[in-house]
Amino acid sequence: MTVSERQGGCMCGAVRFRMAQAPATFGACHCEMCRRWTGSAFLATTVAEDALSWEGEAQIRTLQSSDWAERAWCKRCGSILYFRFTDGPRAQDGTIDLSIGLFDDLSGMEFTSEIYIDHKPDAFAYAGERKRLTRNEALARFGLPGDAQ
Repeated sequence: MTVSERQGGCMCGAVRFRMAQAPATFGACHCEMCRRWTGSAFLATTVAEDALSWEGEAQIRTLQSSDWAERAWCKRCGSILYFRFTDGPRAQDGTIDLSIGLFDDLSGMEFTSEIYIDHKPDAFAYAGERKRLTRNEALARFGLPGDAQ
């Protein structure tokens, strides 16, 4: 499901984006890397890269954080921008997982999924019903081996 145009940006405003037909859903990842990166779960929506129009791309930095993914942030303020698969089937689909914390307005967004639910700290308990996948279920969905780091 998609909604009309959304826009947003990092904390300092050096990186901004705009997209038409933005997704209306988002999910959470509870893996150890996402928790270390965000200080919590990574809340993101999957978007087509070619649907995004960026301003301030020179301020974006990336890190190959695993054998199969990279993470991006604003080099000026450190705001978390996105996660992108660099290997496996998802690397070919032209999408990124964009942090919902960047959006200027989250009206109408629905929380629909959690992954790495078996790695979720006991104190994290989001209300509501949604699809929940374990680490192995998520890796299988992404077409990655169970030993992927």
